[in-house]
Amino acid sequence: MNLYGQLFYTFAKIGTFTLGGGYAMLPLIEKDVVEKKQWIEPKEFIDTVAISQSLPGIFAINISILTGYKLKGYVGSIVATLGAILPSFLIILLIALFFRQFDENVYVVKIFKAIRPAVVALIAVPVFTTAKAVGINLKTVVIPVAAAVLIGYWGVSPVYIVLAAAIMGAGFKLKTKS
Repeated sequence: MNLYGQLFYTFAKIGTFTLGGGYAMLPLIEKDVVEKKQWIEPKEFIDTVAISQSLPGIFAINISILTGYKLKGYVGSIVATLGAILPSFLIILLIALFFRQFDENVYVVKIFKAIRPAVVALIAVPVFTTAKAVGINLKTVVIPVAAAVLIGYWGVSPVYIVLAAAIMGAGFKLKTKS
């Protein structure tokens, strides 16, 4: 299979067998793209994840675009993206066609409730492994946790948090220059 076929197959396989969205896909993408196929170095993967988070759009799709582009340019990014999108699209299409018949089914409801803890675990694993790889520790977690508490519990607008962080960052930068 040529590289285009491998790109499509790899991302289609990940898209088909992952529940829970982009963060749940992260360990599978890392295993295939970094460990098995060695298309991307581990440090480069962390950078790809960071860039993908900051771009608009679906996280896993952004990773497929960047990976495909690195390997085969624009055509590679399109092929990898189609591989990541098609399984979800087809599955959602099938669910939309048939879900009305099953939305009240007790067993279907129980299955979806049973899947939730597994999805949380799939999301938690890449958070911890990425945090470890980039050197996040208790000291570096204080500001994001404080920001989350201010936004979640006290209703502070994220705009104010970003502005405060920019002002503090600029002040820190000025302090270190002098």
